[in-house]
Amino acid sequence: MGDIIAWLLLGLIAGALAKFIYPGNQGGGIFSTIGLGIFGALVGGKLGTILLGSNSAAASASAGALTIGSIIFAVLGAMLLIFLWGLLVRK
Repeated sequence: MGDIIAWLLLGLIAGALAKFIYPGNQGGGIFSTIGLGIFGALVGGKLGTILLGSNSAAASASAGALTIGSIIFAVLGAMLLIFLWGLLVRK
């Protein structure tokens, strides 16, 4: 149960920070922000693990740990997903 709460908290933090940092209006409410942050943590964690190795802060992002490093990688992953979402819905 604690892991699910950690994932939701990490997702909320990462999604909110990514939407705050990334310019533009992508829409979506609190649930899309949490989902974006959770998927961003997975994407950022996997990419960071590939680039930096399994002992990095990126590995903790993909595991849902609440550390500064994991939040940074989760936010970077969420920003990447916001960018890709913007490309998909562009008119």
